[in-house]
Amino acid sequence: MATARSFWKGHLRLALVTIPIRLVSATSSEDKIALHQVDRKSKQRIRYQKVAGETGKVVPQSDIVQGYELDDGSYVLFEPDELDKLKLSTRHTIELTEFVDACSIDPLYFDNPYYVLPDGDVAEEGYRIIRDALKESKKFGVGQLTMRGRENLIAMKPSGDGLMIETLRYANEVRDADDVFSEISNGKLRPELIEMAKQLIKERTRKFEPGDFKNHYAEALRNLVKEKVEGGESTEVGGGDERPVGGTVIDFMDALRRSTGKAPAKSGRPSAKTAASQQKREPAKRSKPKPKSKTRARG
Repeated sequence: MATARSFWKGHLRLALVTIPIRLVSATSSEDKIALHQVDRKSKQRIRYQKVAGETGKVVPQSDIVQGYELDDGSYVLFEPDELDKLKLSTRHTIELTEFVDACSIDPLYFDNPYYVLPDGDVAEEGYRIIRDALKESKKFGVGQLTMRGRENLIAMKPSGDGLMIETLRYANEVRDADDVFSEISNGKLRPELIEMAKQLIKERTRKFEPGDFKNHYAEALRNLVKEKVEGGESTEVGGGDERPVGGTVIDFMDALRRSTGKAPAKSGRPSAKTAASQQKREPAKRSKPKPKSKTRARG
């Protein structure tokens, strides 16, 4: 197996212990399909140019610098070397400053995962000690790391035979759930509905296996690309469930009963509700007009 490519190298520090480490991405984008914007007539890819906002003039890369916008619309400009000189202790070191229970971090705060590897044979012993200590204590190490021009809050945890970190969102980057859900009513729910929902959850509970799920859209898109390359006609994207279009009203009690197999047995006679709905859907049958009786004219 090919050695994973490192995109960051530095040190992991725990109190007075420092070991060299490297980070590799824990995710892969190889399976993703990239679509580009193309000119229909010339069949050439659309390219974007960096232009000045007011004049529309194309600006060469050598003239582009970073800037911070002030309230009055003016900018404070920074040269690349000025930003590089900012002395952050987290630029080359991940220091685990505290430890928390493994289940105490809300998943909402997790952002991107990265695998942590020891950088060299000398680092392996210290790496394994920290890994096993975290595993046995069921704790996550918390610290900070400067990466790609941004200081990230991170959590370090055991992962299989190694370690991984996940960048975390800062508190001011997460919206308060109470504010978002404030308009949801708190009315009393029917206990039997909750019990049926719990039964349905119990019946469908199993070990999570990511490999059991497929990206149906990506698969259909690949097939469409293949057909076009081979000169076939384009087809509609298929696969997956066909969902009805429109606002279908669902009886939640009936849906739960059907899901849990507790739907009432069908009787020969339709219910009054069903019969009424059928009458609405079926056109009313017109009664045939009675033949007019012939009468003789009185003389």
